[in-house]
Amino acid sequence: MCGIIGFAGKTEAVEVLLDGLERLEYRGYDSAGVAVVSTDGKLQVKKSKGRLSVLRTLLEAEEPMSGGIGIGHTRWATHGEPNDVNAHPHVGQEGKIAVVHNGIIENYLEIKNSLIRKGIRFSSDTDTEVIVQLLEYYYKKYSNLMDAVYAVLNRIKGAYAMGILCSDYPEQMLAARKDAPLLIGYGEEGNYIASDVTALLSHTRTVTYMEDDEVAVITAGKVEIYDSDRTLLEKEKHAIEWDVTAAEKGGYAHFMLKEIMEQPEAVRKTISPRIVDGKIVLEELKGTGDFIRNVSRIYIVACGSAYHVGMVGKYTLEKLLHIPVEACLASEFRYSEPLLGESTLVIVISQSGETLDSLAALREAKRRGSKVLSIVNVMGSSIARESDYVLYTWAGPEIAVATTKAYTTQMVLLIMLGVYLARELEQIGQEEYDAIVEGLLRLPEQIKQVLNELDNYQKIASRYFNHNSVFYIGRNLDYALGLEGSLKLKEISYIHSESYAAGELKHGTISLIEPGTLVVALATYAPLVEKSLSNIVEVKSRGAEVIALTTDKTVNTISSQTSEMFVIPEVQAILQPVLGVIPLQLFAYYIALNRGCDIDKPRNLAKSVTVE
Repeated sequence: MCGIIGFAGKTEAVEVLLDGLERLEYRGYDSAGVAVVSTDGKLQVKKSKGRLSVLRTLLEAEEPMSGGIGIGHTRWATHGEPNDVNAHPHVGQEGKIAVVHNGIIENYLEIKNSLIRKGIRFSSDTDTEVIVQLLEYYYKKYSNLMDAVYAVLNRIKGAYAMGILCSDYPEQMLAARKDAPLLIGYGEEGNYIASDVTALLSHTRTVTYMEDDEVAVITAGKVEIYDSDRTLLEKEKHAIEWDVTAAEKGGYAHFMLKEIMEQPEAVRKTISPRIVDGKIVLEELKGTGDFIRNVSRIYIVACGSAYHVGMVGKYTLEKLLHIPVEACLASEFRYSEPLLGESTLVIVISQSGETLDSLAALREAKRRGSKVLSIVNVMGSSIARESDYVLYTWAGPEIAVATTKAYTTQMVLLIMLGVYLARELEQIGQEEYDAIVEGLLRLPEQIKQVLNELDNYQKIASRYFNHNSVFYIGRNLDYALGLEGSLKLKEISYIHSESYAAGELKHGTISLIEPGTLVVALATYAPLVEKSLSNIVEVKSRGAEVIALTTDKTVNTISSQTSEMFVIPEVQAILQPVLGVIPLQLFAYYIALNRGCDIDKPRNLAKSVTVE
């Protein structure tokens, strides 16, 4: 969601902050701002509603901000509408302290009312302003910034990652973290804080991940990190391997298209190192045989597109393992009284590894005695660190808000996990196992084959971009795949779209089908193609226009009943969704392009959701 960047260095801070904020734009935001402390202790703040370009124009029109210590922020509104006043950084009544903050302060109203009774005036509707006003209150009381920070952290409840400046300390910034991502970067020109490593890639590759309840004091030449007892810590530094060009468009019109086209290589990076001598090798699970053999139930917990991966996983893992598998929305998991215990495996899927609902579900599962395996993309993320076992997708940075390559690599890795577990449990024959492994190795080239049909997806999108409601239908794995196709369309084109299990059409939904209604019918799951065909006939007979997604082996069966076709190679049934999602991604992309939408930064959406 919101983005944080901070710099304490030997050069002017403003350009460093703006560069970092540009690299954080993909996370989603509706306002932006920066604060800088000059060498003579003057706190300067500029912020504005809208895109970063508005802030740049504002900065260029006024006297330049000067100073080597600064913090910046892109805000996605939670408390208070998007406007200049509610934008970060927020400054206390005395004008001495500025704060940027990601997360939510749950008891902000209680604290706000208490401060108002003490005569403190608030100017915004945000929960964040409570932090800075409380900080100034305690700073005035204790005359020591660190004392004030710890007093605030002991009083507020909720999630936070924050950067703090004080005009009385013109050579340092402070940072604090709880349940929201924040890392520290070490560079030649100075030191940094950021909510996401992409903000730092052009400045440094050496970082430390802050843990919950830690406070950092950062200057141009030094970083000190303390725990909740104010004990100085020795923290491990990590090298970031991501290539900076992965966070750039590389000639593509949009990050989303670039990342769609990167899927063959992303999938290859996920698969190839994990197949050795014809066998799936998951070193991360070495020595877990006894636990695996005692697993009696699996929950797959995730949000958004990652949940749709979980839906594919439910069908796949149940078929392979012959044990109950349930795909759960992370936001509902804790409140549904799940049947957890020592024989339960909870698989948490998250691209960022920071999704707060998923992190809360993980903690609940561990509290109740279950083992947690996570599938994430970001090394060192909170979910990765707190899981018992971690499988990294190695997809590289994903910048577009609408996920593509992260979804595909998560799905591939979950399928590989299912096949690996099936072999451990002796639930899969050698012939089937070998065929799936061979099929996995062929996937990157087959994805390239699907991507070679860009002209077809573009042509079909140009015919249907003016529809205002679209239905996706499918059975079994196709139903799970339709969920993601529908979400992609609504995310970036703002077209109302729903996905239904095709067999449920006659139980109500078919009443919405009328002449001209657009239906995207998924018929890639070979065992149910004929049943899917009957559902296509049902909607077509009521006047629907049908775009079908099917395989090269069943295209002749389906084509006579459709207006348009997306055709993909036939592979093993459990691998079919990996190829099937590609046309759906491209269809959504070209529909949004025809409608003139902001594809990489769709309205109201954020890349990483770090609030409940």
